Amino acid sequence: METRRLARNGPPLTRFGLGMAALGRPAYITLGHAGDFPDGRDVRSMEVHAERMLDHAFAAGIRYFDGARSYGRAEQFLRGWIDSRRIEREQIVVGSKWGYRYTGDWQIDGRVQEVKDHGVAMLKAQFADSDAILGSYLRLYQIHSAAPETRVLDDRQVLDELMRLRERGLFLGVTATGPRQLDTIRKAIEIRAGGLPLFSTVQATFNLLERTAGPGLREAHEAGFTVLVKEALANGRLTSKGTEGRADPLRGVADRLAAPVDAVALAFVLKQPWADVVLSGATTAAQLDSNLRALAVDLSPDDLQALEPLRTPAQEYWAERARLPWN
Repeated sequence: METRRLARNGPPLTRFGLGMAALGRPAYITLGHAGDFPDGRDVRSMEVHAERMLDHAFAAGIRYFDGARSYGRAEQFLRGWIDSRRIEREQIVVGSKWGYRYTGDWQIDGRVQEVKDHGVAMLKAQFADSDAILGSYLRLYQIHSAAPETRVLDDRQVLDELMRLRERGLFLGVTATGPRQLDTIRKAIEIRAGGLPLFSTVQATFNLLERTAGPGLREAHEAGFTVLVKEALANGRLTSKGTEGRADPLRGVADRLAAPVDAVALAFVLKQPWADVVLSGATTAAQLDSNLRALAVDLSPDDLQALEPLRTPAQEYWAERARLPWN
């Protein structure tokens, strides 16, 4: 699989990475998530399932794995897999995030599943946990879902603490969320520490429906940042599970190319020259195989024009995302 360099001087990242958001906890907002775990969603069953997915991803050539403290036991599952398979540090790149606390308590009953906290105390506590679990395998540490309203990128204490982590040898990143992703990305690009950019990566939602982060992601790439794209399938809305009528143009292009709808949606993201790593949120081997078919999909100018009607106003997109049920 083609690779891109992390921050130009770091380890190589494969064009596809595996996101662990739906693999480390029993509930997530991806459409149809509840049906992807036929062996159950108790802790042990999900650990076995996650290890099988990690095996499958590794065999397919994926070498970047993206977790977070709020992803239930994702970091523990990942480290258990690393140790049991005797994966060496140089073979993979692991990223994680701080800023959300997992509050789901392994239940799927409508309770709040995660709570955001971008304070310095949260940063210190969550890094200590991630460091204890992942150790030297942790290479990229990211702010989880930064947004203007939390003012995390204006918090001097947080930035100073992140600077200390960078001095330890970690690469730092910012993940953006919400209708003002563009503002977050541009602010992250500007932050300096010791005369150098504090952050090495930016990660944002970009897909056929929500494209507002595109200009900022292009600017970040041109400035030397590594760009990671999350939610490229809009939490399942751009897969065969999506039922929205406006997905018809996507199905039309997919039928014409004899490709899965998810592969076409991912091919659109891969076609962006600034998209260094695209995260797959697959929870089954079949889903991952289908996602990876995007590498062989070549979208023509006519295909891209046919997909243009899928573009959605940002406020509408994020309002719809907020209504997706944890399942």
